[in-house]
Amino acid sequence: MAEAFTHVSIDGQVQDPETASIPVGDMGFVRGYGVFEVIRSLDGRCVRMADHLERLARSAAMLGIGLPEESSIRSWVDTAVEATLHVDGVVRVMVTAGDDPYEGEARVVVTTEPAPAQEPSLRLGPIVAPWHSDGESWELLRAKTLSYANNFGARRAAKMDGFDDALLVGRSGRVLEGPTFSVGWVVSEGSDVIYETPALELGILDSITRSLALDAASDAGLTVREVSADLDGLGRADEFFVLSTLRDAVPVTAVGDRIFASGPHTEALRIAMAARTASELDAGR
Repeated sequence: MAEAFTHVSIDGQVQDPETASIPVGDMGFVRGYGVFEVIRSLDGRCVRMADHLERLARSAAMLGIGLPEESSIRSWVDTAVEATLHVDGVVRVMVTAGDDPYEGEARVVVTTEPAPAQEPSLRLGPIVAPWHSDGESWELLRAKTLSYANNFGARRAAKMDGFDDALLVGRSGRVLEGPTFSVGWVVSEGSDVIYETPALELGILDSITRSLALDAASDAGLTVREVSADLDGLGRADEFFVLSTLRDAVPVTAVGDRIFASGPHTEALRIAMAARTASELDAGR
């Protein structure tokens, strides 16, 4: 088990993080047949846990995986968070189809770890993603599955080209998302500042952090517009940013050979997201 994990439970049974294991025949290992969620925890409280567990249930249903009662999974997450109490932590809930994708029982692994240090900025390399929906409907559309090999292959390709991470571009040429994050950018129209982000209709993941950012922007009076744009359309943008559970809102200073300012509008969104998160945690959401 990864040394970073500070707590591990399997089907609710707490394990030693250094020796915890699942059978090698588990379908999540053999076939990547499973789903997962990554939840931020702050001072022992989980950010939008209900939303994460709801998406976990939707994803599992798409794969035909029967989950334990939500109350059980929630209690396993609570136990993990209470056992570690990271000031800033990460909870992973990984569900596989177990030993048989049709007749077996789901296996649920819950882990915690400290949140990684956030990068001050990122440089993204555009990578065409022919496996992405790119607006086409299919049976696993927006399921958050364990099968991330394509996304991590794109990340590796971008890193080999000298970038920090990848920006996935559809067969259509449209800007979609990152391998593990949503994206957005800022454009100026006269005196108006507009935050743009790829529309869900493009088949991108219905990101919890993206939803949080939209709510926070509304709180702060920021104007957001969901769009369909290609790489050339980014020439209008003054700033570019990524959004994810582990990264909040982080400025992007380059997308391929396009250079962006690490400016005040991304910082304003980050501040609004932090305020919204604090308010929701205080309210017990």
